[in-house]
Amino acid sequence: MLHPAVDFSVFMRPGVRVHLAGIGGVSMCPLAEVLHGMGLIVQGSDMSEGATVLHLRSLGIPVAVGHSAENLGQCDVVVRTAAIPNDNPEIAGAITRGIPVYERAQAWGAIMREYRNALCIAGTHGKTTTTSMATHIFMAAGADPTVMIGGTLPLLHHAGYRVGKGETIILESCEYRDSFLNFFPTVAVILNVAADHLDYFEDLKAIERSFRTFAGLVPPTGCVVANRDDPGARETLAEYNGRILWFSLFDRTADCYADNVAFFDGLPVFDVLIHGKRYAHVELQVGGKHNIANALAAACSAYVLGIEGKAVEDGLRVFQGAGRRFERKGTYHGADVYDDYAHHPDELHALLTMARQRPYKRIICAFQPHTYSRTKALFDEFVEELKLPDVTVLAEIYAARETNDIGISSRDLAREIPGAIYCSTLDQVTETLSGIARPGDLVLTVGAGDIYRAGEKLVALEQK
Repeated sequence: MLHPAVDFSVFMRPGVRVHLAGIGGVSMCPLAEVLHGMGLIVQGSDMSEGATVLHLRSLGIPVAVGHSAENLGQCDVVVRTAAIPNDNPEIAGAITRGIPVYERAQAWGAIMREYRNALCIAGTHGKTTTTSMATHIFMAAGADPTVMIGGTLPLLHHAGYRVGKGETIILESCEYRDSFLNFFPTVAVILNVAADHLDYFEDLKAIERSFRTFAGLVPPTGCVVANRDDPGARETLAEYNGRILWFSLFDRTADCYADNVAFFDGLPVFDVLIHGKRYAHVELQVGGKHNIANALAAACSAYVLGIEGKAVEDGLRVFQGAGRRFERKGTYHGADVYDDYAHHPDELHALLTMARQRPYKRIICAFQPHTYSRTKALFDEFVEELKLPDVTVLAEIYAARETNDIGISSRDLAREIPGAIYCSTLDQVTETLSGIARPGDLVLTVGAGDIYRAGEKLVALEQK
């Protein structure tokens, strides 16, 4: 039964048997743990063995490898990831048998209601870093939060989630396919609103409407935390009547702003002022003005939920970034090799501008565009940002969920970028980087696909 009218919360009781299709996924594994802790009988399936599957089995949760209608057994309800289509054998089998099928976000939304505080962090970009920063802060405060991040975090033993016993749940909240509209935030963070996911949204106005609806989910007792420096956020919330805590890097009329900003070896130090009073003194271990903004958003979220400023200071002092967010991979021939998930022009701009503040002789950027639709829709913006590095290497577009009906290629980008080098395979990317990297260079592998493999292979060459 697709799109059941009954809220998923009716199934959140001991003894109900729930099947999770794609249980090994970054947000499905913690979902399984939470439901298991509530007394539900949890089972699931995934396409391959892995650390998360082994972990779930260690908790007594059976996981089948491969998808089959037989895996459903006598389950009462099915939850799937967004990547699993209707013709998947388990989904088709559930539909045939009349078993309700829910999306992952619907289940998380129902779970949110069990927590006093639901901190949902949204934005076109910066979500993972800000959610990770908030996790550091709430952990430093001893709040024992439940956390769901769309990436990995060293603090969480390089996982992307934790199941806590406190009264706060922190979730990275994605706008794609209006997923975050299934949530029930008590605090909603809007970092920025820009054109993206144009394979789903018609245009920027449609994206703004979605974020406006997201803000409208916050109850009168809650709060929206928003970036006054972002035009999309300002437009989205122009007619919003609820409580907003605006933050800004420099606008001293905002509710929260960064004061006494200084950079030491490219790393920001600043005071967080809220309503004119110093709330925290922050010393970041990650560079870039965009990370000052992310830290302000995380600090505002903590402030709204009653966390003391010292926890902000302590939590952010040891935050060194999330996985695939300017993540150091190693060295090659005297060049530092880093990887970053940036896949939108605004993210590229923030990353490359920050990299310029570091003491490197050259910036070499190996970029892999993510999806054909995004590459076409934002083609001119990508071209401009990819002119910033000293050397740009372009891997072929990562298809993700799409087929190339558009007939576009990274070769098209390369034609518009002086000196750009096009590579049809990741092995060619690694070979190209190995031939041009010199001592004092910064080599960046950038994109939301599997471009990181090229950097890892490059580092492995150094170790041979």
